[in-house]
Amino acid sequence: MLRAMTTTTPDIQAAGELDFLGCRARVLQSGGGLGLVDMIDVPAGHMPPLHVHRNEDEGFYVLSGRVSLLLPGREIELGPGDFARAPRDVPHAYRVGDAPARWLVTSTPSGFERFVAAVAALDELTPEILGATAAQHDIEILGPPGTLPS
Repeated sequence: MLRAMTTTTPDIQAAGELDFLGCRARVLQSGGGLGLVDMIDVPAGHMPPLHVHRNEDEGFYVLSGRVSLLLPGREIELGPGDFARAPRDVPHAYRVGDAPARWLVTSTPSGFERFVAAVAALDELTPEILGATAAQHDIEILGPPGTLPS
């Protein structure tokens, strides 16, 4: 069982499980140098929009299932126990394999976890609303799901 760590923004952590882009997620750490999100149950084949983080590096530590991290010119296949990083200012996406997956998302410094909480709090989610919410968190949406970085 993963336990939440001390956080400087307990309101986000106290939310429990969140619905983030159709996936179950839970914020484990927020604030300071590290954001940590448990992506609990991500469906097979799930792929977010192509995007780029302007303020933080995003890390993927896979607990179960298979995830492909898609970066410009390369694809990194990850399985349980594997870690890879998408550096800030580098467009990326991911694709879940043939079975559901679970992984921990790190953001250094923290920030991505606040985006997760903001998206989960929305009453309506359209591509335009997602793009505007992402922009408020210094994340730029570059293309719809399925778009690969070049």
